[in-house]
Amino acid sequence: IGNVLADVLHISSDAAYRRNRNETPFTIHEVQKLCKHFNISFDALTDVRENQVFFEYSPLYNYDFSLENYLEGMLNALRNLSKCTNPKITLTTNNIAIFQLLNFPHLTRFRLYFWAKTHLQIEEYKDALFEEEKLTDNAYSMGYEILQRYVKIPSVECYDPEFLRGLIRQIQYYSSAHLFKDPAYPLQLLDEMKLLGDHIKEQATLGKKFIYRQQPPAGGNEYELYINATINADNTFYYSSKEQDGLYLAHNHLNYLHTTNPTYISESKSILDKQLANSSIISKVNESQRNAFFYQLEKHIDQARMRIQLELEA
Repeated sequence: IGNVLADVLHISSDAAYRRNRNETPFTIHEVQKLCKHFNISFDALTDVRENQVFFEYSPLYNYDFSLENYLEGMLNALRNLSKCTNPKITLTTNNIAIFQLLNFPHLTRFRLYFWAKTHLQIEEYKDALFEEEKLTDNAYSMGYEILQRYVKIPSVECYDPEFLRGLIRQIQYYSSAHLFKDPAYPLQLLDEMKLLGDHIKEQATLGKKFIYRQQPPAGGNEYELYINATINADNTFYYSSKEQDGLYLAHNHLNYLHTTNPTYISESKSILDKQLANSSIISKVNESQRNAFFYQLEKHIDQARMRIQLELEA
């Protein structure tokens, strides 16, 4: 049995036998693979009512708040999606476009640190000050692979006027509260945010995704960017392919829920379609609206930078 599980789930023999001995629980994605391989109905294995949905998530009690651990979940999801036929991503963002943020690893690391220290109040972060650290080779490699896979999958993305504003406020908050070891470091983070905005704008102008400081591709890597003039209620990541559809929802700030429930996905996709229909596309077209959106973002960053600079000089 262990060898069969290892082959079907593409895991090591040791991991397969741990699941066979009930030492490690199967994930929903693994159960789905087994059901598909052996032609078993997943619903037949459960007593699920019409108004109930199964979600997979990472419990906080055993969560490792390292950058590597955070990236590992994203990387595994994109690896699985990359194996599918004709994959596509549709996502809405109400603050941070996390995949685009990975173009600037120090911003990603700050966002994760803020989550652990301020939102979740993890004990080991209680008296710590945030400081610049060199990324480990493993974290850099994982982040780069995530970007490589992300840019190759066509995506439709929807931002709103709050885009990146929350991250700007978090940097300002830490600066005012003297939670940076180097008081000038928030200026560097804001400079990187401006570069991030410029990079996203360039991708939107071309309608192509590409990694920061690399050349845009001649073909493929389609990038459709929409602006919702009001507000996106949440961060939703919908993926589709010939083999399967699925949905990730932001949960507890940076954690996420994952489901492959067909009914829930169908209803969520319908809402996403309506949201996009009420939004304005700014990739490749609508130059005036695109320029205005990113001008306001740059202006917001400059104002935050000026306030922090004045505090440092006081």
